[in-house]
Amino acid sequence: MHKGKIATLSMAAMLAIATPIVASWEGKSNTPRWDHIGKVWDVCYGETRVEMRRYTDAECTAMLRKAVGEFGERAAQCVPGLRDRPMQWAAAASLSYNIGSAAFCRSTAAKRFNSGDWAGGCEAFKAWTMAGGRYVQGLANRRYASKDPALIPEYAVCMTGLK
Repeated sequence: MHKGKIATLSMAAMLAIATPIVASWEGKSNTPRWDHIGKVWDVCYGETRVEMRRYTDAECTAMLRKAVGEFGERAAQCVPGLRDRPMQWAAAASLSYNIGSAAFCRSTAAKRFNSGDWAGGCEAFKAWTMAGGRYVQGLANRRYASKDPALIPEYAVCMTGLK
């Protein structure tokens, strides 16, 4: 198979895995709302980089898919090996969507992934449980501790296929 086609399939797999994960953890509001720590307005699935106005469901879905692709691509630029690991790439895209691309690229998770320590990189996701300088149980749930079977933690996704 052609290398370009493989890259396209890999991106499609990552998007298919990551998009519903991000959607489930972010929640959706078609109208602008304050984020959970009250520092910034967001809309749809936690999007902050757009005009703060009412969006349709279709606009929110399209915006989410585009954003997950962008954050996933930036994560793969920092950790090229993610392109060959759709589960770890999807988890990294979700983490990056939540903490920002720059933070992901500087993270212990990215450093461990780049050194070939895939399980250690996944383990490093668990450190991202603070927002606004305080522990947030919802972030701990998102990273590793959800008791709701409909909400799959990023750590569980990341560890899929690893020992």
